[in-house]
Amino acid sequence: MHMADALVSPAVGAGMWTAAAVTTAYCAKKVREEDDFARIPLMGVAGAFIFAAQMLNFTIPGTGSSGHLGGGLILAILLGPEAAFLVMASVLAVQALFFADGGLLSLGANIFNLGFFPAFIAYAFVYKPIAGDHSRRGRVIAAALIAAVLGLQLGAFGVVLETTLSRVSDVPFTSFVLLMQPIHLAIGVVEGLVTAAVVLFVMQAQPELLSRRNAGAKLSGVNLTPVLAAFAIAAVVAGGVLSWFASTNADGLEWSIAKVTGGRSIETTDAVHSALARLQAKTSILPGYALKTTAAEGAAGEADSAGAGVVDAQASTAGFVGAGIVLALAAGAGLVLRRRARRREETS
Repeated sequence: MHMADALVSPAVGAGMWTAAAVTTAYCAKKVREEDDFARIPLMGVAGAFIFAAQMLNFTIPGTGSSGHLGGGLILAILLGPEAAFLVMASVLAVQALFFADGGLLSLGANIFNLGFFPAFIAYAFVYKPIAGDHSRRGRVIAAALIAAVLGLQLGAFGVVLETTLSRVSDVPFTSFVLLMQPIHLAIGVVEGLVTAAVVLFVMQAQPELLSRRNAGAKLSGVNLTPVLAAFAIAAVVAGGVLSWFASTNADGLEWSIAKVTGGRSIETTDAVHSALARLQAKTSILPGYALKTTAAEGAAGEADSAGAGVVDAQASTAGFVGAGIVLALAAGAGLVLRRRARRREETS
């Protein structure tokens, strides 16, 4: 559900950038005030896991489409909504800047759609009340399913509204929404099941993490080693190995756009879009999670298996590089907020 710049006008893009920036500033202030910096390692490792997991597109049977994990709800359950939003913003910024996944103009919209709705709506008003104190597995599973579906439905509708308000493309609202909502309902069910599995694992490995998080207590003194190790291993396996087998079908947004436009590509040639496209071409080191120039491109006619090997290696490289950058960025943001909190205490 990463929007491309071609769907967004400069005015709407700037508006969503403003909304994302204001929310980010609010979240940074809240995280600093909470002074729960024992979760810094978890912010980094969970962010790396979400980055790797988003590379794993799965096929939606009977549609020719695919979906991938959003991860905002998982982050909110583990970290709280404010820290979750900061980590999701880090993931999406890395994807846009270094992998050309989602546009730069649309980055604010993508952060809001994939970060705000699951963390501040689906988690706070749906998952948390239903799951309660995490003592009953059935309630946890139900809460994860309902909240994941709601979060993706709101995000998908946000994409439709932002595209319609932009008026850059001639995508009709009714046709677009009637395609976007059902396909993201299916994706939401899968995300809900994955979220439930993650939460059930944490309930088993370190239940105190969830109980303290649910009560709003700090994580200092909690042994997070089992959870950190599990997410680190999952990030390596997802980004380094499972990414080889990701579905190549268009994701839910691309599939919906293709259905509405009859397969016609949406292009923009104005100065803002062109300038940002040139900038993204310079910053993206692995556009589309592949090398800009590969041996496969210069070896036309060689065996398909050799080309597949190159693609697999590139996917692994992108997974490791991206997860590493997100880990450093998310953990680094936490450390910066920690230092500012300490300085504030010293001067007060």
